[in-house]
Amino acid sequence: MMNVDTADATKAVQSGEPEQRLERRVTGWIGKAVRVEGKVIGTEDLTIEGGVNGSIELGDHSLTIGLGAGIKADLLARIVVINGAVTGNVQATERVDLRATGSVDGNISAPRLRLATGALVHGKIECGSFGEK
Repeated sequence: MMNVDTADATKAVQSGEPEQRLERRVTGWIGKAVRVEGKVIGTEDLTIEGGVNGSIELGDHSLTIGLGAGIKADLLARIVVINGAVTGNVQATERVDLRATGSVDGNISAPRLRLATGALVHGKIECGSFGEK
């Protein structure tokens, strides 16, 4: 029995068309040696171990800031997990998880916040449910 990926690749080779494969990543990744300047917009979960200067918007997806990452950006995602240093405002539509090695120099806004012992925040924190008035 031939699987679908092999069958599609075989058809492409026989027809002379370039092989097209579906992307199977579950999350995007910016490595330690990468620095991004500007606006990062994504439609998948993202882990950053390098640096970003600008803004990061992931909509209904998760953002993880790795240990040693240097972020100078405003963050917007469904879930934000911070292990490294963030300078900028952090907004999550579900929760922010600030780990013991994490720090935020800016404001945090989320319905739920988990703040580990050792985590640092220099800014205003707004959490809880905010209904329309």
